Amino acid sequence: MRNNLRNNNNKEQHRINDRIRVPEVRLVGDNVEQGIYPIKEALRIADDLDLDLVEISPTAKPPVCRVVDYQKFLYQQKKKQREQRAKAVKVVVKEIRFGPQTDEHDYNFKLKHAKSFLEDGAKVKAFVFFRGRSILFKDQGEVLLLRFANDLEDHARVEQLPVLEGRRMILMLAPRKTGANK
Repeated sequence: MRNNLRNNNNKEQHRINDRIRVPEVRLVGDNVEQGIYPIKEALRIADDLDLDLVEISPTAKPPVCRVVDYQKFLYQQKKKQREQRAKAVKVVVKEIRFGPQTDEHDYNFKLKHAKSFLEDGAKVKAFVFFRGRSILFKDQGEVLLLRFANDLEDHARVEQLPVLEGRRMILMLAPRKTGANK
C-alpha cells in the first residue's frame, strides 16, 4: 500500500487503505472485478495493483471503494471543481440611482443605460435615494420605480418590487432570457 506514509501528512477528505474500518466493501475501479469483498481482500487487490483503496461513498451499504492512485484521484477532482467554477455564471449587478423628483431627460438617460446593462446580461438595481425631508415623497419614488420597471418590461423581469430600506427604495430587475442572451 503505497500511500500509507502520505495518509498521515494529508488531511484527506476520503478514508483510504488501512483507515477504512468496515467488514466488507463494494469494490469498483479499472482492471478490477467489481463486487462485494471483505476489506482484507479488497486491500490485497489494491496492493497487488500498487494502487490505493479509496472510500468513495461511505454512507452506502456496504461502502463503495475504488481502486485508484489517490494523488491522481485528488488531482482529477480538483480539476473538475475548477471547470465547474469556470462554467458558473458570474452575476453582475449595475446600480442606477434616482432622486424622488428626477426630471424627464435624466430619467430617459438612465433608462437607456439600464437597457444596455440588461442587454449585456447584468442585473439592474434601481433605487431612489431620499435625502433630508424628501423622505416625505416615498409615493413619488415608488411611482418612479414602477414606471421604470414598466418601461423596461420588454428587456427585464422584476425580481423584487420597490421596497423601502432606510433612506433608499430599491427595485431589482433581471434580464429576460431571449435568444440573444442565454
